[in-house]
Amino acid sequence: MQIDIIGNLARSGNWYHSLKEDHEILNKLIMKAKGFKSILSVDGTLYQNAGATIPQELAYMLAHANEYLNHLNDEENSTAEVQLQFLTATGSNYFFEIAKLKALRLLFASLASEYKQVEKCHILSQPSKRDKTLYDYNVNLLRTTTQSMSAVLGGADEVYNSPYDAIYHKNNEFGDRIARNQLLVLKNESYFDKVSNASDGAYYIETLTQQFAEKALEIFKEIENGGGFLKQLKEGIIQRKIAESAKKEQELFDAGKITLIGTNKFQNPEDRMTNDLELYPFLKMNPRKTLLQPILERRLSEKLEQERLKTEQ
Repeated sequence: MQIDIIGNLARSGNWYHSLKEDHEILNKLIMKAKGFKSILSVDGTLYQNAGATIPQELAYMLAHANEYLNHLNDEENSTAEVQLQFLTATGSNYFFEIAKLKALRLLFASLASEYKQVEKCHILSQPSKRDKTLYDYNVNLLRTTTQSMSAVLGGADEVYNSPYDAIYHKNNEFGDRIARNQLLVLKNESYFDKVSNASDGAYYIETLTQQFAEKALEIFKEIENGGGFLKQLKEGIIQRKIAESAKKEQELFDAGKITLIGTNKFQNPEDRMTNDLELYPFLKMNPRKTLLQPILERRLSEKLEQERLKTEQ
């Protein structure tokens, strides 16, 4: 069902109704939706697309999930057993992203066991938006392919592949078909469907998995000692930490130390995109009253692309 009231709060800055009413509705849905395998989702794509590091991303997903497990552990919901779904976004660091998903399973199993909840989580993975570009957009096909590969090798239960033109085109048959075909090639020509644990036992990946899990656990404990995920969201601590990480990554991109082919290196001066924009591809700022500062998704190449659009002739 992919219900995520906390994810909505983090993304929009507001509850759907209020803290109390949202949780009351959630209780009713949990009690009446026993035919669904998964009711609750934790939207971790927000943290990755906003610029969080991998340990931060893991820790925030774990703390986010912990709020739901705490709620289910209340006397009213003590008999409810719910399998959580995690929505994750895979970035461009191939081996790191494989290890990230493996670390997520380890961390959640450890947490869920303390609540006597289902230790196996369901992971739906999709490519990050953070490194997708407006110019030389066909390179997005390469990015989404390797990111989908990371998701499969990392043990995702399901993979959604976003179309190469999703940031600037409305849904269209061609883009959707190519996105599906990328996954079909991985399945039928690269045989990614033949084993479910291809990366198990690989020393490098196992070491990364352990390191990410340990670092994420440290951050998670800091969040819990600070009053929990909701409290730190309200105080703006989570938003500030993500913004700091995003700023460092942006500075590396601006300095050319992070490369996006066709955008900050090997640009095609003949590229013209002004007349192809069906969607606004940049961060939208709509001033409104919110309970807390929303976490904002932003692509690395946005500033550079806006400057290029201004100079197109």
